[in-house]
Amino acid sequence: MSRMPARPAYRNPQAVLQQVFGYEQFRGEQAAVIEAVTQGHSALVIMPTGGGKSLCYQVPALLLPGVTVVVSPLIALMQDQVSALRANGVSAACLNSSLSREEQQDIEQAVMQGDIDLLYCAPERLLQERTLNLLQSAKPALFAIDEAHCVSQWGHDFRPEYRDLARLTELFPSVPRLALTATADEPTREEICERLGLGDSPRFIGGFDRPNLRYRIAEKRSGREQILRFIREGHEGQAGIVYCLSRQGVDTLAAWLNTQGVRALPYHAGLSADSRSFNQQRFLKEDGLVMVATVAFGMGIDKPDIRFVAHLDMPSSIEAYYQETGRAGRDGAPADTLMLYGLQDMVRRRQMLEGGDTPAERMMLERRKLDALLGLCEVTTCRRQTLLRYFGEEQSQPCGNCDTCLEPPKTFDATVAAQKALSAVYRTGQRFGVAHLIDVLRGDDNEKVRRFDHHALKTFGCGQEYNKTQWSGLFRQLVAMGLLEVDLSGYGGLRLGGDAKAVLTGQRSLQLREPSAGGRRSRGKASAAQTLVSTEDQDLFERLRLWRKDTAEEQGVPPYVIFHDATLAAIAADRPDSIEALQHVQGIGAKKLDAYGYEILSLIQADVN
Repeated sequence: MSRMPARPAYRNPQAVLQQVFGYEQFRGEQAAVIEAVTQGHSALVIMPTGGGKSLCYQVPALLLPGVTVVVSPLIALMQDQVSALRANGVSAACLNSSLSREEQQDIEQAVMQGDIDLLYCAPERLLQERTLNLLQSAKPALFAIDEAHCVSQWGHDFRPEYRDLARLTELFPSVPRLALTATADEPTREEICERLGLGDSPRFIGGFDRPNLRYRIAEKRSGREQILRFIREGHEGQAGIVYCLSRQGVDTLAAWLNTQGVRALPYHAGLSADSRSFNQQRFLKEDGLVMVATVAFGMGIDKPDIRFVAHLDMPSSIEAYYQETGRAGRDGAPADTLMLYGLQDMVRRRQMLEGGDTPAERMMLERRKLDALLGLCEVTTCRRQTLLRYFGEEQSQPCGNCDTCLEPPKTFDATVAAQKALSAVYRTGQRFGVAHLIDVLRGDDNEKVRRFDHHALKTFGCGQEYNKTQWSGLFRQLVAMGLLEVDLSGYGGLRLGGDAKAVLTGQRSLQLREPSAGGRRSRGKASAAQTLVSTEDQDLFERLRLWRKDTAEEQGVPPYVIFHDATLAAIAADRPDSIEALQHVQGIGAKKLDAYGYEILSLIQADVN
């Protein structure tokens, strides 16, 4: 690595923000975090994905003497962030196994000479004796531990190697440590602070709301067709992620989407490392690709212009849902999410939970988390309010940007219907699955019903007012409410649970979603992502994207390293006519203004003419 030129002497954090990163003002708790760090304090920072956590250590790195060491879990994430920093004129590098020995030696030499402001390492590499010796000589200014929830056994993405970061407290007692994550409930926060020796260091808990995301949760009926319709009705040619529970589900859906004209790539742990890397790089560098993936694909993605995230299968918890949906719209521009779920998803999730050798305390916690997710799925009020309340944050008014706000579900007095369903469960011996129970309720006189003499029951045929789809929805809601439990020791039969007796005896009434009879449900409002640019600005926006694509290919970097979609949309809307006007567009710092300013002005002028 050649010696970097001396960096400018920035006066204060605001100067760094404007001159390097091209933003006019800090958001939320960013300024307070940066002030604490530059004064030598350790801290815990919890901000939503896309909320600007990285600036909390990138800005101090340009103000403090010495190298800032960033602990990052995945090589792809390090490489993306280093590319973006260099595009802004920041001296950054990463040490990882993808580098040759000579490249690693060059970076180590640059660190020793004080030429590197930010050094990215995985926890395993950081704690190697060679790296520790390097840092003890180079005297780091700050340790920033990204994805800090990985240190906690209570976190949703626990990684044992993160535990060893506790050594930093002993080896570098005077160097502040900044732990950052997007999702951490109270037990996770406490363990992060304990493991990383943060003690009574300040905690900055930013708001969890992502107002640019539109939340939509729907009953799964024809899963892959629903995903295709979601993409076609607002996301044609846009980047997105579709999460599936199984590797087979990923492969099947990705292949099918391609036959339907949607460019899709698979990603899961069963693919070779080369295949995963190749697909990930394509997704990062090409516009309009859809990545179909298991949760193996996630933390390494820093792509800001993902316009949608969909779940074909229900995730494991609200934390996982929040983290995964948070990969959409990291640039702050509108983005959409969709989660499909059904009774079978609930059964599979509970079976996965009960099937391991999880300690009893952890098992109880995971059950509560799954129950909370089921509650989010079945809520009839604002989903965002429910989601934020889970993280201890109250929002006084409905958001107006989720499906239950945009298309309020109809509810009805479901007491009688619930009594019929619960009675069918009880009278058949609390051991049969939903399909058989629906046959009994609807009076389907088939072989299985005859074999168990269920045609003779009082409940046989008492539920003909609802079709099978409607009864399935009612059973799902009863399971979500805990009035029915799934017997995981057998074949997924249902048994009475919770307050079922009070419902059966009429001591408790129920208001549930009105069961849908099936068929296609109206999507109502246009997708959130369709509002990124107006109709009159669309042509210029697309020309700017094409220019960005060509420029990125010439430089061998992802397009968003050049500019985010949100920056291009602002240019298309404002149509600045001078360098002075262009420098006020968010996301255009001094280095990028110098590199691309006149090319952008030429594109704008051509559009005007």
